[in-house]
Amino acid sequence: MEPPGEKPGETEMLSITPQLLKSRSGEFALDSILLLKLRGLGLVDLGCLGECLSLEWLDLSGNALTHLGPLASLRQLAVLNVSNNRLTGLEPLAACENLQSLNVAGNLLATPSQLQCLAGLQGLEHLRLRDPLARLSNPLCASPSYWAVVRELLPGLKVIDGERVSGQGSELYQLCRDLDSSLRPSSSPGPRAIEAQPWVDPDYWEFWPMQNSSILEEACRQFQDTLQECLDLDRQAGDCLAQAQQALSPAETTSSFVF
Repeated sequence: MEPPGEKPGETEMLSITPQLLKSRSGEFALDSILLLKLRGLGLVDLGCLGECLSLEWLDLSGNALTHLGPLASLRQLAVLNVSNNRLTGLEPLAACENLQSLNVAGNLLATPSQLQCLAGLQGLEHLRLRDPLARLSNPLCASPSYWAVVRELLPGLKVIDGERVSGQGSELYQLCRDLDSSLRPSSSPGPRAIEAQPWVDPDYWEFWPMQNSSILEEACRQFQDTLQECLDLDRQAGDCLAQAQQALSPAETTSSFVF
């Protein structure tokens, strides 16, 4: 009989255990694990995850985590996905000195100051706080200026929310953002919009009959000759390939055996 107030599976997968890590990774020793995918398991505690000292890639998305304490010992961690959890702080990640890519979309980060702990991570280049496709965000993303604040706080970032902010290709993303800003309706009264005018005169697209031209006729004739030559060459090539295939195919032979 089940204890009152508990449902089947309610206490399962709440904390990370050595058995869970070994079964998920196929490794016998925790410090030999390089990659872990622990997505959507209902985890609320990271348990012994800090013993995976060689871990480089970790996916903890879609759980119910509120803290990341054990991750402070993962100095080799390069890629971390903790999206869609309940995190209000990222302080333990300050010790992950090799961190390069971090996804924290869909958490409870309310102010840019909660990202200050990432400022010392020299290799951090990719940060995601918002994911429109998955409908994940953070409260701090409600501010229109959060992009500029994050860039100032973490100047080493090259990609924010999947868009390049520095390096090759960043100019295109900036142009798109500027266009979006210019197309948004303004709340303040501005100058009256100018009525659109046609680009060309009304008779610009008027059809003019083509005059006979000996030059045009000669060009068409040469094109037809070239096309016919290509067809002939294609036919010759097909014949050569067929002959080569027939010559290379093993002939059917019958073998006789004498006992």
